Amino acid sequence: MARDSRGKSAELLTVRQVLDELGGISRRTFYRWRELRLAPPCIRLPNGELRVRRDVLNDWLEERAEGAAS
Repeated sequence: MARDSRGKSAELLTVRQVLDELGGISRRTFYRWRELRLAPPCIRLPNGELRVRRDVLNDWLEERAEGAAS
């Protein structure tokens, strides 16, 4: 587990978990969003795999909610 800025454990999600959380979008769509800098910020592990912190994904989703304040 990673630690957030307050020292608490932050859940790290795999790309597959993120895809499932987003309603089953395709891996290709996710990586396209990354190319366009539209995807949630990711952490690249030393083995090359990507992870997304749960709190970062939640914030990213909240920012995209319809009617959200800009």
